[in-house]
Amino acid sequence: MDKKYFEHEGTRFAYTEKGEGEAVVLLHGFCGSSAYWNKLMPLLPNNYRIIAPDLRGHGSSSAPEGDYTMEVLAEDLAQLLQHLKVEQAIVLGHSLGGYVTLAFAERYPNLLKAFGLIHSTAYPDSDAGKEGRVKGMETIREKGLPVFIDGLIPKLFAPEHVKTMPEAIREAITIGESTSPDGAIRTLEGMRTRPDRNGVLADAQTPVLLVAGVHDQIIPLDRAFSVSGEQIAQQQIEGAGHMSMVEAPEKLAKVINEFIT
Repeated sequence: MDKKYFEHEGTRFAYTEKGEGEAVVLLHGFCGSSAYWNKLMPLLPNNYRIIAPDLRGHGSSSAPEGDYTMEVLAEDLAQLLQHLKVEQAIVLGHSLGGYVTLAFAERYPNLLKAFGLIHSTAYPDSDAGKEGRVKGMETIREKGLPVFIDGLIPKLFAPEHVKTMPEAIREAITIGESTSPDGAIRTLEGMRTRPDRNGVLADAQTPVLLVAGVHDQIIPLDRAFSVSGEQIAQQQIEGAGHMSMVEAPEKLAKVINEFIT
């Protein structure tokens, strides 16, 4: 899918889009890009405007200096929507994209028609998780990004898929290696310091979708389904780890199509 670009305060942001109608934004995970959605996007209805940006430091977007907090990444999304003249959107975030979605929902509720977390959580990092982020930063600085990516990507897939989906894993590694090393380090720090946003889920005035992979080794079910309520739909994806858009795109598309329609 062809990339489009826009600039804001000297930073160039890349995105892809298809279809026309109500806007649905897909935010990728850490060391991913809009390419994570390549299998899913054709399965979503054409009477929606599907927009998939590359977050700062990822994919074809530039990697400026400064903070990469979830609030900064949410502000980037607000600027993109303004550029595209989108008044309200359904925003669905995968993993890191989910953390950004929560920050966006907290800061810009009036820009949301609905939102969802795909293999993500409203909880902050645990102490062990925070240590892991710091180790990740050290690995990138000392050994380089490719070593970090080689360690990261297989864990994102269900254990059985590490053997049965070698092509998909190679593709995810290639996408990961397009991340700016400095951008990855700054994003790790941004994720490490993010707050608890379970209150954003509990207080949501719009429909909310929570999607979990049954075999997710990164975000277990109890952390994905942290809040329940009338406005919250919880969906499990059988046969998927942390990457259902790649591991089970038809199943994820069915869940998303039901939610947005």
